[in-house]
Amino acid sequence: MIKRIFEGLISPMGRVGVLIAALSLFSLAAYGIYTTQQPPDQPIEFRHDVHVKLGVQCLYCHPGALRGPSSGVPTQNKCWGCHQQIEKTFTSERLAVLVEYVERNEPIVWVPVAQVPDFVHFTHRPHVAAGLNCETCHGDVSEMEIYENPQVLNMGWCLTCHKERTEDNVQNNPNDDPHISELLHEKRTKLMDCGTCHY
Repeated sequence: MIKRIFEGLISPMGRVGVLIAALSLFSLAAYGIYTTQQPPDQPIEFRHDVHVKLGVQCLYCHPGALRGPSSGVPTQNKCWGCHQQIEKTFTSERLAVLVEYVERNEPIVWVPVAQVPDFVHFTHRPHVAAGLNCETCHGDVSEMEIYENPQVLNMGWCLTCHKERTEDNVQNNPNDDPHISELLHEKRTKLMDCGTCHY
């Protein structure tokens, strides 16, 4: 039985079948990865570019980024606090959705865009403390109408950043101080350790 299956697979038609099956699986996997990187539809088409150009800081709408893993999303009250004072709110088709949420006293259920899997324990706080700007990971939102991830946020991308940043620190060690070198080496070891993000 196994011999017949093997002979069928090595025949010309069997090889074609195996090739078609492999290409189908590859296409399915590529499509799956592609769809996970597409921005989801949001309840309101929020214009990041307009808000940033008006001087609204990232942390005003996303205050959780200073403290923990989730940056947080603006509530209906946060949006309405500004927009109730802007006359355009009541005439714009896009902003009519916000007015409807307010009139129904219904929370806006935003769909997270930049997410990591449940087995990754990410927190914004050490990244903010290290002096990273939001743009480092999230791109220049002042140029984005609707937010999209500028790159695939995966482990390889994060590790590359950790490695490059710690290499820069080691190379910029003034006077090659051995004590500082040891501290920088420990920091690099921690940032490259699996347990830093997977615990």
